[in-house]
Amino acid sequence: MTSRAAATFRPPVMEARRWLDAATPPEGLPLLNVSQAAPVDPPPEPLRAEMARLVAEVPEVHLYGPVLGLPELRAEIAAQWSAAYGGTIGADQVAVTAGCNQAFCAAIAALTTEGDEVILPTPWYFNHKMWLDMAGVRTVPLPCGDDLLPDPERAAALITPRTRAIVLVTPNNPGGVEYPAEVVRAFHRLAQARGLTLILDETYRDFDARPGAPHDLFADADWPRHLVHLYSFSKAYRLTGHRTGAMIADAATLAEAEKFLDTVAICPPQLGQHAALFGLRTLSQWLSGERAEILDRRAAIEAGAGGLAEAGWRLKGVGAYFAYLEHPFDLPSDTLARRMISEIGVLALPGTMFVPDGDPNGARHLRIAFANVDRAGIAELYARLARLAYPLAETGARG
Repeated sequence: MTSRAAATFRPPVMEARRWLDAATPPEGLPLLNVSQAAPVDPPPEPLRAEMARLVAEVPEVHLYGPVLGLPELRAEIAAQWSAAYGGTIGADQVAVTAGCNQAFCAAIAALTTEGDEVILPTPWYFNHKMWLDMAGVRTVPLPCGDDLLPDPERAAALITPRTRAIVLVTPNNPGGVEYPAEVVRAFHRLAQARGLTLILDETYRDFDARPGAPHDLFADADWPRHLVHLYSFSKAYRLTGHRTGAMIADAATLAEAEKFLDTVAICPPQLGQHAALFGLRTLSQWLSGERAEILDRRAAIEAGAGGLAEAGWRLKGVGAYFAYLEHPFDLPSDTLARRMISEIGVLALPGTMFVPDGDPNGARHLRIAFANVDRAGIAELYARLARLAYPLAETGARG
């Protein structure tokens, strides 16, 4: 008998960490770990001070809370998102979750049953694929073009009577690409026309390079019928260990999601929720500085790409926390990623972790999570990658 968990692959980030046990970086070269998109620094000092106060003075942070989250935080999210997107969102259309991954799982539990189908653009965020596997939901890959943008017309051709949802992640993980507003709108119209739900994961919205709202879907009065929005506080306020995310959807969908949330975690962590509320109300200027720093590192990735291209590499996408690189070598990316640890002291995730088994595009790419690497580190990363020397693939013999 095969278990639900056996239906999917091992967690990629944990798998990459195990590679470190079997490899030793070159002597004198500190490891550059660009494998995981997570802040390594603690929350800012004002937030840490507030969290310490909460632990000492507010007994409720140690207790169970409402399954769908603190009413004050739900209301604050509704108000700030309504203003940011030029739409109308009610507090009863917001749920707080134990991280954004849990929000995705809750959405799938509320929208699908066994044998249903969900369309996932590739390269995909691997945890989405893992949960669909374990939920008994068939993942329908939607290959993106060379620009890493999904095509709504290609998606339309994949829809069957069992299709329930289409998932978009923007800014994208792993590709970094920011989906144009017209692309997001076209997918929403497709969902409306075909009676589907568009699940829009905007975990990295705080680091979008574009000014203003990245789309106008919440301005559509009909948005609750065909849209589920997902978000994470982990990146914005460095609350990764406190597991605080959000899900915005119509109240009926949240009523179904509540069943899932109650049985998995009972409630989202109280301390993380209070911290998120404090961050939303008081740390906008600090967050603007964080965004500026990430955008500066993105600029360094883009500026250095020309030099790396001379060694045959190609920058396919960049944005938020990620760069997606096409390598020039005649070996698959999972083999390359393992060799990079011992040869140049770099740990990155191979493209094979973001596509279906056997997809040749995965073998040609690496994901670089650059958010925790400053400009000097990015220059060092590029210098190390340029030193790699293997036989070139026919399609990679450039420059």
